[in-house]
Amino acid sequence: MRIAASGHEYTVAEAPSAPVALVLGAGLRADGSPSEYLAYRLDDAAALYRAGKVRVLLVSGDNGSTSHDEPNAMRDYLVAQGVPAAQVVRDYAGFDTWDSCSRAKRVFGLDRILVVTQTFHLPRAVFLCRQAGLNADGVADEHPVHGISNSVREIPGSVKAAWDAVFRPDPTFLGPPEPGVRKALAAAANR
Repeated sequence: MRIAASGHEYTVAEAPSAPVALVLGAGLRADGSPSEYLAYRLDDAAALYRAGKVRVLLVSGDNGSTSHDEPNAMRDYLVAQGVPAAQVVRDYAGFDTWDSCSRAKRVFGLDRILVVTQTFHLPRAVFLCRQAGLNADGVADEHPVHGISNSVREIPGSVKAAWDAVFRPDPTFLGPPEPGVRKALAAAANR
């Protein structure tokens, strides 16, 4: 995964341009606001948008229960950061990295993206997005990571990623094509 992702990992300042940034969910606090890691990812996505490196932000997260709604929390956070709501598209079925990448390609019809996550997760995220058929580069959040649990978590995550890359399962919810990103890109072109 690290070899496949090498040459496709950037900081916000170094990131190439792409039409869309895919922001992967990373949990919510008890009050429903983005977790610390998720807020960092969203800050980076907002910075990419403000710098003109992307025109649309696709926020992909878990909305599996009424008490856990990552996509709406992500959108609300970005809007509070000054990103127009019309430029934030929500993917409500990004239950894991493979689902988010696969749905970005198969449901939202994307070809070229920047995937935004933390440094420890970036090789796996870039690898899976590229395995899903996306021309993907990754943008790593540069905030320090607390504890070793995130790095340890990458071990089973990498095993699952290898499984997903070989067998390419359908996402948990595939669903019909979703025109939201296409509409947001068209709206951005008309500004």
